[in-house]
Amino acid sequence: MKPQTAEWIDKAEGDWRVARRELEGEDPVYEAICFHAQQCAEKYLKALLEEQGVEVPKTHDLVVLLNSLVDKPSGIEREWAVLARLTTYAVAFRYPGEEAAREDAEESLGSAARVRESVRGKLGVTSDL
Repeated sequence: MKPQTAEWIDKAEGDWRVARRELEGEDPVYEAICFHAQQCAEKYLKALLEEQGVEVPKTHDLVVLLNSLVDKPSGIEREWAVLARLTTYAVAFRYPGEEAAREDAEESLGSAARVRESVRGKLGVTSDL
């Protein structure tokens, strides 16, 4: 595995831990969970792009990232709608006027979990780096 790929995974895992810890904690901030779930998925897709030797675009759009992959991981190639919705969490709840509910947080974390599992499987990652 390329060193830069491992760095992307490390950053993604940080977002994963923050999102899960927040959801399991007292008085969770659902907007933060949605944001970190999106960030986790984004960084995992960027890790895979890095490993495939594809230039990593500066975008938060998960569908664009998925479309940029040379070899897509099984399990998420059909999840366009899920990734499009998760993409909105990069910004949607970070400003006044929009609020996330527990259901949004759980959905976003579930979507991130599927991306995480698929990419880790594709990269052969079985333990924490």
